[in-house]
Amino acid sequence: MDRFKELGLTVWTAAAGANAKEASLGAGTAFIGTLGSLLGGWDKPLIFLLALMAADYVTGVLGAIKTKTLNSEVMFWGGIRKITILFVIGLAALIDSWIQPGSLLFRTIAIFFYAGREGLSVVENLGVYGVDLPPKLVAFLEQLNEKGKEVDNHDNRN
Repeated sequence: MDRFKELGLTVWTAAAGANAKEASLGAGTAFIGTLGSLLGGWDKPLIFLLALMAADYVTGVLGAIKTKTLNSEVMFWGGIRKITILFVIGLAALIDSWIQPGSLLFRTIAIFFYAGREGLSVVENLGVYGVDLPPKLVAFLEQLNEKGKEVDNHDNRN
């Protein structure tokens, strides 16, 4: 019986780690890896979108603090909106793998669309506390947003 207990402990330690810190690190790594897989893989467009989403959330909170309009319900629904965007990216990746495996067409279109929207939101948030961005950067974000809309408008005409 002691051998089974020792074997079970060895397996558990190998899977979860020797202590809570290792177990947490392992769980976090597994979560991030699974999330990346569900979103069609980690690449620069996805990382760019995630950075913009984080920047939008942080700049939105800072802008709300500056204007004294901080609202926990607005923050909650902003977070839900970000999760929903990731859900749509995951669905687009699934559609890509279903229609044409190896292609990232719909996922890329969705990322461009949401990156443009998130980027423009960051620009608006920064404007609340007087930070201007270079016009070329703003134009690039508007172009990303328009790319997503053009594809959507083209699909609606057919």
